[in-house]
Amino acid sequence: MEATTKDLRLHTRELIAATDRGEEVIITWRGKPRARLIAFDPDRPAAGARNPAFGLWRDRDMNVEAEVRALRAPRRFG
Repeated sequence: MEATTKDLRLHTRELIAATDRGEEVIITWRGKPRARLIAFDPDRPAAGARNPAFGLWRDRDMNVEAEVRALRAPRRFG
């Protein structure tokens, strides 16, 4: 099933009911597919749980906040 972003805004309840029936809803914006609405499965792991960048500095012995602040500090040339 396809729905526009306007349909999503105005007919959210009907689209969620379609996912409850097992349908997959493709949300389009300006005619192009932008998102997929599917029923929630509590046994399926979250998409962000497998991000390899998560915990990147976990094993380093440093103050991460101070390091990030130092990286964002303006540079002085000259």
